[in-house]
Amino acid sequence: MNLDGFEKTCHQLKRPLLVISGEQGCLTCGYLSMDSFERNGDAAAIVRGVDNFEEMLAAEVQAVSSLGEQLGVRVGMTGAEALELFR
Repeated sequence: MNLDGFEKTCHQLKRPLLVISGEQGCLTCGYLSMDSFERNGDAAAIVRGVDNFEEMLAAEVQAVSSLGEQLGVRVGMTGAEALELFR
């Protein structure tokens, strides 16, 4: 998947904190809380067990915010599929 047009953020902690943001939502690693996305009304999907952006694209979505679900994102789809809906 081409990530042009997406903002990519990586913070090196004990494990990397990863976020890929599109116009309509973001794909994140498990460091971030779905409760925060829900509370703020943001579209988001979380993947877990990833160490880089390429792994995020292949990983299965484990959690989706309500707004993310409205955009068509579902648990079990790949990170790349979720990002296409957040583009």
